[in-house]
Amino acid sequence: MQADSTIRVGRIRVGAVRYLNTKPLVHGLAAANPDIDLSFDLPSRLADKLASGDLDVALIPSVEFFQDPSYSIVSDACIACRGPVWSVKIFFRKPPAEVRTLALDEGSRTSAALSKVLLSERFDLKPQTVPLPIDSGFDSVDADAVLIIGDRAIHAPAGDFVEIWDLGQVWRQWSGKPFVFAAWVARPEFDTPQIAAALSAARDAGLAHLQEIAAAEAPRHRLTAEQCLTYLRDNLHFTLGPDEESGLSLFHAHAVQRGLAPPNDRWTHHDCEAT
Repeated sequence: MQADSTIRVGRIRVGAVRYLNTKPLVHGLAAANPDIDLSFDLPSRLADKLASGDLDVALIPSVEFFQDPSYSIVSDACIACRGPVWSVKIFFRKPPAEVRTLALDEGSRTSAALSKVLLSERFDLKPQTVPLPIDSGFDSVDADAVLIIGDRAIHAPAGDFVEIWDLGQVWRQWSGKPFVFAAWVARPEFDTPQIAAALSAARDAGLAHLQEIAAAEAPRHRLTAEQCLTYLRDNLHFTLGPDEESGLSLFHAHAVQRGLAPPNDRWTHHDCEAT
């Protein structure tokens, strides 16, 4: 039995995405932990693999975490922001109060849900939504507003926009809380305490090597090393503390209200009013 346990622990299947904002969380993770089998995929596929049992732990978007009340967060490492996030934006062709159609970048279900929450709370809007495929250009959709994420948001498209929302900043101004985009989540039957220490250590190593990471990643994202460093250091926050948990709980409550997530007593936020 001991041998079987060693084999099981020796093959902890961990999934993450290759996005720039994930680099500090996986810095040296596989090299420092031979017990971890690290793989990469799209966020939606990671969520599917976690649900099917093909992964033990995955860095999945917060909305995906909400979908299964039996899931648990297994690390204090996360992807969050405490203000402008720079890489998640809504570009408005009409004033926000007049938006009737919203194009949603298919790359992020969490940002799509956040957009719906903020438009509802700030302007009592429930716009019709249309997809913006990952490989489609900004002008391929004729919508009043367009949500885009990642490189496309960082490199703002040319256009005549009446307003641009950085969703990290708008959420912070409205709620007073940080926003958690993704966390390390495990299936209920997975119980290996040392994974938490490994994931936290990898995060700490990443934060200690931000300049190195920024220099390596900047050319791939058409950024200068300084721009890349600023994004990773100043726009993102990688620790899930009490404030982040409170922000996550508030987001869950509003997602439940709009049918975007099922209820979960562990994440019930009894006061859904923003501070």
